[in-house]
Amino acid sequence: VNWCRSYGPVAERARVIALDHRGHGRFGLRPDGRVRLEQCADDAAAVARALEVERFVAVGYSMGGAIAQLLWRRHPHLVSGLVLCATAMRFRQTASEWVDYALVRLGEAPAALLSRRAWPIAERVAAARAPAGAGTGSTPFDEWARSEIRAGSLRSVLQASAACHKFDSSTWVDQVDVPTAVVVCAQDLVVPTARQRQLANVIRDATVLEIPADHLACVTRPTMFLPALDQALTAAISD
Repeated sequence: VNWCRSYGPVAERARVIALDHRGHGRFGLRPDGRVRLEQCADDAAAVARALEVERFVAVGYSMGGAIAQLLWRRHPHLVSGLVLCATAMRFRQTASEWVDYALVRLGEAPAALLSRRAWPIAERVAAARAPAGAGTGSTPFDEWARSEIRAGSLRSVLQASAACHKFDSSTWVDQVDVPTAVVVCAQDLVVPTARQRQLANVIRDATVLEIPADHLACVTRPTMFLPALDQALTAAISD
């Protein structure tokens, strides 16, 4: 869903390969065990090999940015560049973020047993914690996006969220040795802007593109986000 407004423009300049991560969307794998971001990175690498793609630029947004970092670390021979959007080295630092983590873990068991009934509850909790004015302003689009999100396994989505809270690349991301661009959302309250800038500062020679938008910029501000994404791709493909 994050990339739904980016596929067309990006496909005009490059081959686009996208996948639903574990437990997400209609086609994401439905794992028996816990969802781990390392598995998601390995899944992306497996898709590339199955399609006989030798090298590619890994592009990730938010959680996808963490997965892209892991993809570089676990499969460096496949990754020729990185584009990291609205993401960070760490997602769980403040007291409120620890509370969020606890709520996510608490919701996993009922989500597994009562997925259909649990989705509306999860949506209400998310809406209550979302920035004011969240949404695109288009009811049909918002309803479509909601249906796509609900197509996933709530238990797996919550597990992926918990995995994000545990993610920490601060001890190794400074070793990234491929062309990298970081798209920073300057009004982001979900992944605080300061952490996005910290990530950009740690990666050697990273190209930084900052836009005055919140965490939903990829969907709600495509006219602002897409030019930044285009420049980021140019930087990541430069070598």
